[in-house]
Amino acid sequence: MGEAKTIAVIGGGASGLVAAVAAGEALRDLEGAGGAAGEVVEGDADAARVVVYEASDRVGRSILATGNGRCNFSNARPDEGDYRNAAFVRRVLFEFECQAHRRVPSQAKTSTAYPNGVLGFFSDHGLMWREEGEGRLYPLANKAASVLDCLRAACAAAGVEERVECEVVAVEPPRAEGAPFTLRLADGRFERAGVVIVAVGGTVARELLPKGLSFRELEPTLGPLATDPRWPRRLDNIRVRGALELWRPGEKMTPQELNRHGFPMGTHEGERLVAREVGEAMFRKYGVSGIAAFNLSRLAEPGDVLAVDFVPWVRLCDMEAFLNRRRKLLRASLGRDVTWSDMLRGMVLSPVADVLLEAAALDGAHLVAKGETVRMATFLKGLRLPVTGLGDVRQCQVHRGGVSVRAVDDRTCEVRRVPGLYVVGEALDVDAACGGFNLHWAWASGLLAGWSAAERIADLASLADASGSSGSERREGAPCSNSIEVQGSSRVAGGNLCTSMNCARTPSRHSEPARRNKRGRA
Repeated sequence: MGEAKTIAVIGGGASGLVAAVAAGEALRDLEGAGGAAGEVVEGDADAARVVVYEASDRVGRSILATGNGRCNFSNARPDEGDYRNAAFVRRVLFEFECQAHRRVPSQAKTSTAYPNGVLGFFSDHGLMWREEGEGRLYPLANKAASVLDCLRAACAAAGVEERVECEVVAVEPPRAEGAPFTLRLADGRFERAGVVIVAVGGTVARELLPKGLSFRELEPTLGPLATDPRWPRRLDNIRVRGALELWRPGEKMTPQELNRHGFPMGTHEGERLVAREVGEAMFRKYGVSGIAAFNLSRLAEPGDVLAVDFVPWVRLCDMEAFLNRRRKLLRASLGRDVTWSDMLRGMVLSPVADVLLEAAALDGAHLVAKGETVRMATFLKGLRLPVTGLGDVRQCQVHRGGVSVRAVDDRTCEVRRVPGLYVVGEALDVDAACGGFNLHWAWASGLLAGWSAAERIADLASLADASGSSGSERREGAPCSNSIEVQGSSRVAGGNLCTSMNCARTPSRHSEPARRNKRGRA
């Protein structure tokens, strides 16, 4: 029975490690509760266990690389609207928060202890953090290693076994009811597990998962944008703090739509505003990089126009008045008439000023003439760069695609057609903007799957023990004394299976109220 009581976690990254911690701690808690659940984790060779399989020489390498080594591990204000497949993410996060409130000690003390279960989990495991701009959360030590250290310590405390340089190349589903999964390793060996959690990137996940699962082809995203290089080439490696807007050919937007995006650079005939990002941008020879560009890359298509706003705090309709006031101020300060070089000095860097002047067909040495401020305002608020696609794909932070969310139960992250198989994190077709949202999803989905996997192992063990305790016990799915007689034949209550809480052979869905009530849970 030992291999049937094994929870195999494939992938020792963010979602894999928290899934292992959640599963290990849940099994430990079930042992303390006693009863059939307690028998699952007896300290013998037949005890339940959690094993992490990692292809590289250590777990957590991907965590160490996040946030330039600082690990933007979450966001203070996560929202399902920040994600692709938002409806699915909303349901998963709702179920996760419900379970976290019950399971995470700090969450159980008070509903206001932390804004979400992810932060409650990390607090309970010793991590301290600080908040930076746009709600980004970083470990207080400012190093990703502190996040990994807390996770590895939690794994050790929960009895999780780490197997590094152990690559799983295929997961074969059980060949018969009650049989374990088969894990085929790269060296030709195979191992068995009662439950499997797949927590690897989408590229690897597709190769090792059973055939037939709906899968979206992978494509890099959350990276720099390639544009017409005329202006970016001259501004290579220059950073600006401003705003980027993505415009797409289409119907003209209404004033109400424009207002929802803050201070858009004004309407463009025949174009629709797709999104606006305020933040840092870096010009590269091929286009624009930086967090703002990365976030827009999730939405950009070839043929769109990227407009760079160098003064995002001023509305386009106010720009002419802003520049005229600036000219008067500089005239009084310099004691002479003002040139365009004077106007742009101190507002933007010199190379940016040269590009803006050339784009507006103005001479920096010439005095500012009446009516020219309108022309310059247009370029200060929107230097237009036609988008050609993604820039350097090696800089992309995630890959869009993976297992279709329709194939997965949003209450547990279990594959609907393969009971006992869970898919989490980047293996699913879910991605979000920069700012800690992708790691928040990795933690939340991993924890939910880990808790669900532990309950499944406990339930299967309880059923197995019950079936072996008496020769008169019915097989799973067969009628019992709780069945309902209909027209001379036996029909099992609740469909094909008995749902009585007192029946030892009642199969248990992870979210089934009968099972939870039996264990004294809400």
